[in-house]
Amino acid sequence: MNAKFINNYIQIGLKVSYYRKLKTYTQEQLAEKLNCSVSFIGQIEAPNIYKAISLDTLFKIADALEIPPYKLLYFEN
Repeated sequence: MNAKFINNYIQIGLKVSYYRKLKTYTQEQLAEKLNCSVSFIGQIEAPNIYKAISLDTLFKIADALEIPPYKLLYFEN
């Protein structure tokens, strides 16, 4: 993982958490939709853990949350 992008990973995780909560999904429910572990979702969302995810995973998350993928990648200054 490139240290230069750590803030981006944090931003993606915070956006996953935000949109998950908008859908009123628990981490368990999102993990079930993605066929992954709850700890994986927790690692993505945790601001103190820098979890890199693939584009496939990002697309799956966006699909499960019923949002366009760009919403997870748009970073406001």
